[in-house]
Amino acid sequence: MQVIVHVGAHRCATTSFQDYLRFNAATLAEQRLEVWGPDLTRDGLFHGIQPTPSVGSAAAASKRARGRLRMRLDQSRDAGTEQLLISDENMIGSVRENLRLAGLYCGIGERLARFNEAFDGRVSVLAVNLRSLEAYWTSALTYAVARGHRVPATGQLNRLLESTRSWRDVLTDMACSMPDTEIRVLPFETFGGRPELQLELLTGCKAPRENARMRHAASPRLEELRGMIPTSAARSLPEGEGRWRPLDEVQSAVLRERYADDLMWLASGADGLARIMYDPEKQVAGQNPLRTDLTRGRPHDEDRRLAGSG
Repeated sequence: MQVIVHVGAHRCATTSFQDYLRFNAATLAEQRLEVWGPDLTRDGLFHGIQPTPSVGSAAAASKRARGRLRMRLDQSRDAGTEQLLISDENMIGSVRENLRLAGLYCGIGERLARFNEAFDGRVSVLAVNLRSLEAYWTSALTYAVARGHRVPATGQLNRLLESTRSWRDVLTDMACSMPDTEIRVLPFETFGGRPELQLELLTGCKAPRENARMRHAASPRLEELRGMIPTSAARSLPEGEGRWRPLDEVQSAVLRERYADDLMWLASGADGLARIMYDPEKQVAGQNPLRTDLTRGRPHDEDRRLAGSG
């Protein structure tokens, strides 16, 4: 049984992808593809894999978690499942922790190393979504403010820019913690609104088109955000409608450039650590692109001189 783990990240249309899988679970089961989403993974299945304050020994809780997970994997395999797709972005951390530390998933290496041990090395593919940094942090800040956090001050925004941690660091930590697992990278800008294409690239199955254009957990617009927070906090937001943009143009440009460096690193092979996935519906220019100017010659030059005369 092939085990594929999709870890998001947060604010990269992960919830929409998980809802698409959930609504099409019966259709996918006909292709012997089983889906585990947050409704299962957060219902005690992963409890004990990560150290948490609890009664009793952390080592004993971890041992029970490994046994519980491996038993569930064996049950799926014995039931005839050929591919198991697990999707839960909380496996790699949280938005709150990212904002508190002003860095992208600083503890992802340790977290995934524990999951790798719990899965007993059975994970064959690890899928991750990433997003342009200025868009990611904007979405993360909007998400936090909508849930009661303070509107960020200039100091907090500057901390995000001062952090040198980028997606390249995140992927490097992932590769170190799960060295025998293939890492596939699906940029949000290409796959954010196309869960069926993302599913096909991860599993090779024939993905259903039903429920493929639903959007869930989208960032609220300014007019919606003002109604979700106290009036005193709403005064700190800019006037107008549309998307809230806490980062100015200079800050956004710095983060976009950092993301462009990450994509260039991925396109050049990512040091063999990860593989970026491209849109198969788009034609990519090869090493020898079509030359349309090879037909130019004397008749073409004569036509240009005649057209320019008089």
